[in-house]
Amino acid sequence: MTNQLVQGMVKELKTASAKNKAPIWADLAEMALKPKIAKRLVNVTKINRVTSDNDIIIVPGKVLGTGNISHKVTLCSFAISAAAAKKIKAAGGKIVSYSDLISKFPTGKGVKIIG
Repeated sequence: MTNQLVQGMVKELKTASAKNKAPIWADLAEMALKPKIAKRLVNVTKINRVTSDNDIIIVPGKVLGTGNISHKVTLCSFAISAAAAKKIKAAGGKIVSYSDLISKFPTGKGVKIIG
């Protein structure tokens, strides 16, 4: 899974990590390069169970729509199913890109990685 898109994401994450002294972005870059991690599947049920209202989370893998979510979260993931996106948005949550997340939370403070 080291195509140009992934390479570009990894470069941007490593740059953000160095610039903002934020190890979370470097950790995420390393996860993107490991196929076993980048292919993780996380259901909406797990997100609901391990998060609280208004949490900011990153899933280094794909989010699937099994289950429900009862609170809003801001989610960034490598991939997301249409069903999962619909459920996250219906609960008042947001789905953002890693670039948006870096812009809003440059140091990574308050951002959780779930996998």
